[in-house]
Amino acid sequence: MEISTSALVLLPAIAVTAPLLVRGFGRWVAIPLVVFEIALGLVLGPAVLGWLKTDDFIGLFADFGLAMLFFLAGNEIDFRAIRGRPLGRAAIGWLISLAAGIGIAALLAPDIPSAAFMGIALTSTALGAILPVLRDSGDLGTPFGIAVVALGAVGEFGPLLAISLFLSGRQPWQSALVLLGFAVVATVVIVVAARGAGRRLHRVITATLHTSGQFAVRLVMFVLLTLVALSIVLDLDMLLGAFTAGVIYRLLLTGAPEHEAEVVESKLEAVGYGLLVPVFFINTGLTFDLEALLSDPADLVLVPIALVAFLIVRGLPSVLAAPSGSDRRDRWATALFGATGLPIIVAVTAIGVDEGDLDSGTAAALVGAGLLSVLVFPLLALSIRGPRSQPGATRAPQDDVGVPSEG
Repeated sequence: MEISTSALVLLPAIAVTAPLLVRGFGRWVAIPLVVFEIALGLVLGPAVLGWLKTDDFIGLFADFGLAMLFFLAGNEIDFRAIRGRPLGRAAIGWLISLAAGIGIAALLAPDIPSAAFMGIALTSTALGAILPVLRDSGDLGTPFGIAVVALGAVGEFGPLLAISLFLSGRQPWQSALVLLGFAVVATVVIVVAARGAGRRLHRVITATLHTSGQFAVRLVMFVLLTLVALSIVLDLDMLLGAFTAGVIYRLLLTGAPEHEAEVVESKLEAVGYGLLVPVFFINTGLTFDLEALLSDPADLVLVPIALVAFLIVRGLPSVLAAPSGSDRRDRWATALFGATGLPIIVAVTAIGVDEGDLDSGTAAALVGAGLLSVLVFPLLALSIRGPRSQPGATRAPQDDVGVPSEG
């Protein structure tokens, strides 16, 4: 595998520059980090300057970054906090989104295969992008924040199931049987982890926390790659395995001393958000087909249409998950957070282009709309909702949900 020397310099240069730009622009407007990572990849990539282009090495690294992003998303979800009404309402809302997404996509797409990819892309919610916003606004542990986290959890897991069921190339009933087999294996592991199996590992984790052994980080990689490998063997989307691995690892850490758990989380974030995840978003910019988007006016017009479709397909059903007694501003804010999507949009459109069912211009339009949703919707939601002192902003008694440092 050939490795470009320019990639060895420019990839980390972009990764270092992006947080500096976030701090610089943060004086006037809070722009998510991923926006700069994708934008810098686009500018330095083949679409504009041509200084950097993707290759097998960057592509492999980006795949690991995407898997790590979904692992961290699964690891950050506290199901004890979102279970019950928030999770149930979020699941009902997502099923409505799926039906609406396929219906609207059928009107926009030239054929049924394209409609399937577009419809599933419209049902996603970018949990990794909205968690930092909730943390910074102080909403994470409130009923409002818990409802939004539930939306994000379902909005990432639901599309992954849909990809495995409908976009695997098998008959739906065959995919369902394979998915059931994966679910059985994952459930057994989750039950074992939930019953305290991880407590036997806590001593080893603590003993190697500050040594070259780094058992916790190595265990993460083992769990992550094992579940990803199982997904690949079963011909399921690898992100389903990565997300499930995150849920399992969180359960394994349950009961660990608080200080040790925080140290482990910081190490995972360092590996994920400091090394792997940025490459995925930078590569998204490198592979963004700007020429195809600009060459066809229909694709260019599709960007604002898709942005509105996110609000209709994903945003409006998300209102079902709003906490009881929410006022109009809270419901609108819930809809905007629910309509924020990007990682799954990138993954779904990439699969569609690779299989020849989605043209690159349409894929670029959907990714562009997803990027705009990450940039605009969370900020608009906070602006509409106003200060935390309004009704429904009191902190709930549940445990806090962990927060990553990047979208």
